Amino acid sequence: MAQGTGSINSDYKDWEWSDNAGERARLLQSPSVETVPKSAESQGNGLGATSALGAVFIVVNAALGAGLLNFPAAFSMAGGVAAGVTLQMCMLIFIIGGLVILAYCSQASNERTYQEVVWAVCGKVPGVLCEVAIAVYTFGTCIAFLIIIGDQEDKIIAALVKEPEEAGSSPWYTDRKFTISITAFLLILPLSIPKEIGFQKYASSLSVIGTWYVTAVIIIKYIWPDKELVPVEIPTSPSTWTAVFNAMPTICFGFQCHMSSVPVFNSMKQPEVKTWGAVVTVAMVIALFVYTGTGVCGFLTFGAGVDQDVLMSYPSNDIPVALARAFIILCVLTSYPILHFCGRAVLEGLWLRYTGVTVEEDVVRERRRRLLQTISWFLLTLLLALFIPDIGKVISVIGGLAACFIFVFPGLCLIQAKLSEIQETRAISWWAQVSYGVFMVTLGAFIFGQTTANAIFLDLTA
Repeated sequence: MAQGTGSINSDYKDWEWSDNAGERARLLQSPSVETVPKSAESQGNGLGATSALGAVFIVVNAALGAGLLNFPAAFSMAGGVAAGVTLQMCMLIFIIGGLVILAYCSQASNERTYQEVVWAVCGKVPGVLCEVAIAVYTFGTCIAFLIIIGDQEDKIIAALVKEPEEAGSSPWYTDRKFTISITAFLLILPLSIPKEIGFQKYASSLSVIGTWYVTAVIIIKYIWPDKELVPVEIPTSPSTWTAVFNAMPTICFGFQCHMSSVPVFNSMKQPEVKTWGAVVTVAMVIALFVYTGTGVCGFLTFGAGVDQDVLMSYPSNDIPVALARAFIILCVLTSYPILHFCGRAVLEGLWLRYTGVTVEEDVVRERRRRLLQTISWFLLTLLLALFIPDIGKVISVIGGLAACFIFVFPGLCLIQAKLSEIQETRAISWWAQVSYGVFMVTLGAFIFGQTTANAIFLDLTA
């Protein structure tokens, strides 16, 4: 994208919310990225520390996660391998486009996080909506993480106590609600209370190893299946033309790395849009192979009978799968505090803007407010996870929000960025980019509306 002659207004006094709105919390800073403070920036001096190869690794790490467990079920909902792969390929074009747009707007607005770019480029209303969406998305993802913990612990405990999975009764200490609660209180809550999460910056390596191992196990189990694993039915086409849209939330949830992409872009030694385009293309292709391998092999192994969490479809006594479950639990345990930190930071930023109090003035009450926010967040996510046993229900909702981060907000940023350019005549490329932005907003709104309406309808008819 060509740089315009005009620059985007990044004066936060124009937000007209509070006189001290410029005092913002450090929101959604990727724990894997070391960036230079904004005050120390110097154009063209290459102050970032991340190479292009390192940026590829970080983006892949941000994209891959526990969402891959739902991909086989998504392929089943889409109507088979051909429909699932085609849908992924079509959406990947816009996913990569959104990442490039965010880098372009970050460079034009001189902002370093996702929501700051939206604030600076699009203004107050889209900025507030973006931060609220981030808070809801991270809250829903934390619920999904707790459900995943319960899923995996159910199978691990069943293997340890060596009871039949169909047994009508089980000891109280194997109850799902008890195991989720004790794990959450002993491990997740203590990790979520600290003000900073720098101590978890190396947990990303564990997540990468875990997701790759899970994918490898699912592929190997398909190539050399156990005798007792017989697929019920393998659909080859969608039941209805609208059924393919049911896979969209999972794909959006899986490939959503846009919120952490802006800090990654700004951490590069040479933060250039063209270089970034190559980085995200390579990263998304790698993620595509991982998700496709998991989705195709998991779906073909179990067919239409695959669980929303594919690991739940395997027997409890399978040792390689049990290790995969342990990896997933460790990944989720380290990911929950990071997502909670992001959501808490957004809420903190909204509170400071609303009250008009600077960070320095409010430092005395920060600890008390942080404890209240953390405990409230933790208890609400735990309560909902205990009564929503299906990860698919959560992903169907937050996947629609992920579509907003992938399509709607980048599309709005592109439209506003092009409209802010001072040009005597509008070239064809200018109109093409604006049209592309309009299409992205329309597509994202459709996915969000369709998936949200479908999730509500399924809940009401369940």
